Amino acid sequence: MSKVHEALRKAELGGVVVGSDTGAGGVAVEAPVLEQGLNLQGLLELLPEIPFQPLPDSLLFSAMQPQDAPTEEFRSLRTRMNHMQSLQPIHSVVVTSPSPAEGKSFSSVNLALSEAHLAGNNTLLADFDFRRPIIHNLFQIDRSPGLTDYLLGKAELKDIIKKVAGLNLWIMPAGEAVLNPLELLNLREVKELLDALPTLFNWVVLDSPPLLFAADANLLSTMCHGTVLVVRIGATTIDSVTRAMQSLCENNVLGIVVNGARRGELYSKYTYYYQYYYSKSD
Repeated sequence: MSKVHEALRKAELGGVVVGSDTGAGGVAVEAPVLEQGLNLQGLLELLPEIPFQPLPDSLLFSAMQPQDAPTEEFRSLRTRMNHMQSLQPIHSVVVTSPSPAEGKSFSSVNLALSEAHLAGNNTLLADFDFRRPIIHNLFQIDRSPGLTDYLLGKAELKDIIKKVAGLNLWIMPAGEAVLNPLELLNLREVKELLDALPTLFNWVVLDSPPLLFAADANLLSTMCHGTVLVVRIGATTIDSVTRAMQSLCENNVLGIVVNGARRGELYSKYTYYYQYYYSKSD
């Protein structure tokens, strides 16, 4: 746990931080019959395109504001993730947190957006938080049809993935509400889907429920290549981080995102840098 403690200590001293937080039916017996190996060839050509119209004040990554400090922080996170990928086959990542309101959805969405701004870097953002989904709200799209509809056999895969215009980003919303999300996630089709999606996307980013309030993220972490844990300064305790790491067995944790830095500390270093840079350019 020394790395966890060091990450929190650095955050308190103004180390690597990421922006500020945005705030925050039973399972069918018959599952859809999938093709052997879930062949997704030609799927991308069938997917509808939607405009990029984020919810106002949603704090989403914007390539139009490169000097914005949170934007730069997510570029740094993207660089580290891509470096890890160059060393080992990492293509699917679960983004979670120990407890609610620590910024895991904020981080998963902006990580996916930052990856999607790279040319040819196809990225899928999937909302696996069936308990309190939020991604559809942030992008102002319908929640259903989505993942739960697909797993319940009510929709085809081509009906639940949408391409965001102008970006290498695809979105998979959560779908209709279900009474027992964990039972749905235990269907073999979830594992088959997560194994197949990296054949289409360089990055598959999963937003999942908090670790200490549901077993969903623990289960998803066993099906994906890695897990990113999001903690929040002033809210997340060392005890909750310890228990969250123990629940993950610490075997596929890629790193920790420290969220909730004081705005003044976060912006001051970038303000100085960009003022210097643009004054030299004039």
